[in-house]
Amino acid sequence: MASAGVTSAAGAAMHLVDYTDPAAIKQVPTRNGFGEGLVEAGRRDERIIAICADLSESTRMEAFKKTFPQRYIEIGVAEQMLVAMAAGLAAAGKIPFIASYAMFNPGRSWEQVRTTMALNESDVKIAGAHAGVSVGPDGATHQAIEDIAIMRVIPKMTVVVPCDSAQTKQATLAVAGRFGPTYLRFARAESAVVTTDQTPFEIGTAQTFRDGDDVAVVACGILVYNALVAAELARKDGIECRVVNNHTIKPMDEAAILAAARDCGTIVSVEEHQVHGGMGSRVAEIVAAHDPVPMEFIGVHDRFGQSGSPPELTEEYGMGVTAILAAIKRAHGRKRAARG
Repeated sequence: MASAGVTSAAGAAMHLVDYTDPAAIKQVPTRNGFGEGLVEAGRRDERIIAICADLSESTRMEAFKKTFPQRYIEIGVAEQMLVAMAAGLAAAGKIPFIASYAMFNPGRSWEQVRTTMALNESDVKIAGAHAGVSVGPDGATHQAIEDIAIMRVIPKMTVVVPCDSAQTKQATLAVAGRFGPTYLRFARAESAVVTTDQTPFEIGTAQTFRDGDDVAVVACGILVYNALVAAELARKDGIECRVVNNHTIKPMDEAAILAAARDCGTIVSVEEHQVHGGMGSRVAEIVAAHDPVPMEFIGVHDRFGQSGSPPELTEEYGMGVTAILAAIKRAHGRKRAARG
C-alpha cells in the first residue's frame, strides 16, 4: 500500500495513506492484522504459542493454528482456565498469546488476569477481539465497552489499542518482543486502514497524524480515522486540529499528551469505549496533574450497547464524524472563552 500526499507534514512523516481521499482507503478488520502478526511472530520466536477459547476463526488465530499446529491449544469455552494455563506455560518459558472476545477475556476472566497473570508478572499476551459497539448485531452481551477501564487499573499491565489492521499487525509483533502482561484490543468489523508497513510504531509512543494548534484530538482504535476526517472538516471553519493516535493506553505517552495540551489549549478524546475510566479518563488525569485544559469526551456515555450495524451504532452512540466535529467546535469555543 503506497503512502499518498496527506495534507499534514506530520502525517507525511508517518507514511500514512491519503485519508482525505476516500478512494485511497481500504476497509479491513483490525483482527486480520492480529492474525497476520501472530503468524509472523511465531516464525520469529518458537517460544510463542497460541491458546484459544473456541474462537480461532473469529479471533484470526486460525492461521497460526494451521501454520504451527504443535504450538496451538484449543481449550474450549473456559476463559478462566485459558488465563491460568497461559500463566503456567509462561512460567515454563513460553510466550502465550490467548484469544477470545474481549467481553469474555478479559471480561469473564478478570480475577485470573489480575491475580494469576499480572500479580506474577507473567509474560502472557491477551488478544481481546470484537471490542466496542462495532461488533454490531451481537448486541450488548458481546460488546466490550468497559475493558480498557478494567485493564488499565491493573499494575504491570500494558494496554495497546491500535488504529487499523496494519498497525494491529505491528502491535502484535511489538508485544511479542516485549516482556510482561499485555492486553491488545481490536475489533471485528471492517475499518479504514490509514497506516502502512512503513508507518513507525513503538509501544508507549503516541503518533501525531495531523498537525494543528487550535484543538488537539486524541484518539485510539478504529475511531482514529473518524477523528482525521472530522479534523479536515473543521479546517473549513478555520479550526486546525492536531490528531494524535494514542495507541498505547498504558504506559501512556505523557509527553505527547502534555505537548498537545500546551500547544492547543484544549483536547477532544475519542474512543470506542465508555468515557468513564477509558483512554480519555487517563488523558484527563495527566493534564489535570500538570496542565489543565478544557476537554470534550467522545465515546459511550454510561449506556450499554445494542444490536445494529456497526455504522448505525457508531452514530447512535455519538462517535461518528459529525459528533466529533461538534465536539471540536465546542472545545474550540471553550478554549476561547477561557482565554477571555
